[in-house]
Amino acid sequence: MQRTIYLIFVIGFLMLWSSCRKDFDFSPNTGNLQFSKDTVYLDTVFTNIGSSTYNLKVYNRSNNDIIIPSIKLALGSASNYRLNVDGLAGKQFENIQILAKDSLFIFVETTIDIKNFSNLDDQFLYTDQIEFDAGDNLQKVELVTLVQDAVFIYPERDNTTKIIETLKLDINGDQIETDLQGRELLPYELTFTNKKPYVIYGFAAVPSGETLTIDAGARIHFHENSGLIVSEGASLQVNGSLSSNPETLENEVIFESDRLEPDFSDVSGQWGVIWLFEGSVNNVINYATIKNASIGILCDGDPDVTTEKLKITNSQIYNSSSFGILGRNTSITGENVVINNSGQSSFAGTFGGTYNFTHCTIANYWNGSRQLPSVLLNNFIIDEDNTATVTDLTQANFNNCIIYGNDNPEIILDEIEDASVVFNFKFTNCLIRFDNRNNNYTVANYDFTDANHYEGNIFNQDPNFLNTSLNKLIIGEDSAAINKGLSTFATQVPFDILNVSRITTPDLGAYQHIIFPGED
Repeated sequence: MQRTIYLIFVIGFLMLWSSCRKDFDFSPNTGNLQFSKDTVYLDTVFTNIGSSTYNLKVYNRSNNDIIIPSIKLALGSASNYRLNVDGLAGKQFENIQILAKDSLFIFVETTIDIKNFSNLDDQFLYTDQIEFDAGDNLQKVELVTLVQDAVFIYPERDNTTKIIETLKLDINGDQIETDLQGRELLPYELTFTNKKPYVIYGFAAVPSGETLTIDAGARIHFHENSGLIVSEGASLQVNGSLSSNPETLENEVIFESDRLEPDFSDVSGQWGVIWLFEGSVNNVINYATIKNASIGILCDGDPDVTTEKLKITNSQIYNSSSFGILGRNTSITGENVVINNSGQSSFAGTFGGTYNFTHCTIANYWNGSRQLPSVLLNNFIIDEDNTATVTDLTQANFNNCIIYGNDNPEIILDEIEDASVVFNFKFTNCLIRFDNRNNNYTVANYDFTDANHYEGNIFNQDPNFLNTSLNKLIIGEDSAAINKGLSTFATQVPFDILNVSRITTPDLGAYQHIIFPGED
């Protein structure tokens, strides 16, 4: 009985005590809120493409619990911004509470149609304000977004905006239905200029017999799971040129995602691939930057040594979630090419083919686990029944190149020996990471004294890259690659990727060395 009376007394005391507390007596806001930023910059967005979500933190630094009578967008319901306050979505909110010494998050997004504004320039600054309270207590936080107009290429959609159009492709003379969402480029779309960016949804295909020409300074942006296909009988001509500013690359052609926010600038796998189909012809890429794809370039078929299926020069490929360049029984010539940060190999020449790379920097400093080296060569393909088909690796030449990375080894030569095919390769005057201290690689392909396959190479010495995580692979004055190039190859590619002459004292790789800032 005494225990029961005691419990009743305790419960009654707690109820009386809690009813006297003033913790939840909210005082009106006095206009002394503090904010994590005075202006929320939503970075650049394309017209009609939703932004990322940005946050603003609102602080109550006082010792009192407060209530904010009103939080709203200055433009009201007409605003193109959207808010989420304390888990509620909208454009105006009333009686928002913040405890003493506490805070709340406000999340901001926007989608803007540039055509809704009288100023129809290619880009304009859209602004609004978040207003807290009113009258003498009014406080504001600015909202700013740069809206960029673009040329949009996308498949037809039904009334629910679901993408329904899929590609029909000419393959071996037959029209083949695919399940790839996308469409063929129309005749007036076969020249990409530098007047406006291009934004591609799904796969844009260059029709058979046509050429897609891309002018210097053009910007091509791909939505998620999108890409470019060069069909059988079609061609791709990327006509970038040297830029005066290595940061803006104003004259290069840049292929990247349609997410323009800085947080997405180096995120791999944001879009699909540039896919050169078997039977496509005369593909030329000069001064291009290809970044953040799943596969930068996929080149299929046509391994004839007398023709170049793809010639790529003075170009950079970064942050591919799978391969930088993947060749499958094809023919590729590369000069002054820089590849880095690939989830698998930066360059893979698979199922044989013909490959010639001169003064290229093929590196892989992928931040994570990967199963393959910077450079992979093989001569086979395995089908669903686990049956291997072998073919000729007619030639794979790497001349005056740097092949390096954060793994070991950074070259793998995966041959299925068969007397009916050849497996020809040669590394000449290259800086290579391959440390065989445990003698794991004993087959003849790794006999570095064999002059038929290796000549004048340097192994496991520091290339002295400027910053591999930022894809800055220019070499410094401590590089082991300095003045180690063979002049025979230097005269074939007399200027480096920055147009610096290399004829008299050629360094290995795509760059002549510099003195890094702060090291002079």
